[in-house]
Amino acid sequence: MNRRIYILFILLLVGVAQQAGAQEDKRDVRRGNRDFRKENWRQAEIDYRKALVKDSLSLAASYNLANTLFREGDVEQAGKVMETVKDVAAASAAAADYYYNLGDVAIAREDWQGAVDAFAESLLRNPGDLDAKENYIYAKKKLQDQQNQQNQDQNQNQDQQNDQDQNQDQNQDQNQQDQNQDKNDDQQDKNNNRNQDQNQQDQQDQRNQQGQQPKISPQAAQQMLQAIQAKEKETQDKVNRQKAEALKSRQKEKNW
Repeated sequence: MNRRIYILFILLLVGVAQQAGAQEDKRDVRRGNRDFRKENWRQAEIDYRKALVKDSLSLAASYNLANTLFREGDVEQAGKVMETVKDVAAASAAAADYYYNLGDVAIAREDWQGAVDAFAESLLRNPGDLDAKENYIYAKKKLQDQQNQQNQDQNQNQDQQNDQDQNQDQNQDQNQQDQNQDKNDDQQDKNNNRNQDQNQQDQQDQRNQQGQQPKISPQAAQQMLQAIQAKEKETQDKVNRQKAEALKSRQKEKNW
């Protein structure tokens, strides 16, 4: 990238100074030119601002003030000053140089699109300017790099967004599955509890049935009692007969 603000600056002001004569504002411009050549940027800025106070439409004062601010490192302010004389400078004999310097300001701002446009304008007015061609190619390459980076960042952001959407969908699916599983588990627990309660109830009913005595009528109970008493009497009679027979046997033996 080539910068030649100093040379263009001097060439432009040579003609301006010759036309200025003894006008007071032109003297301030010439004084600023001398300070500029000495690289006394601060004093040159003061001189050009004095000239603009006396003639706010002075192209030379505005143009050179912008270049001085650029040298001082105040790129933003230099760009603003150059914008104020854009229409006048573009129609002047120094238009090619104006756009060249405007391109340098755009490069310093890393405004690659602005730099490409400015150097293209400069080349339209001076196609043989090799420095302008070199700077145009440089700015265009930086612009392409910037656009590629923006596209890459955009694609990366889109990929990240897609990943986030996919993760969100997966989380929603997992949450839905967890909810369904919880419902199934709850239903299974309820079924198990009902089955357990039913089994306990069945077991209790079975124990109750086993422990309950069958209900009988009074007549049946009386008949059962009489049958038991008759059986006991029969048994008692049998026992008595056996005792009597045994006694007789002993008596016979004794008598013998």
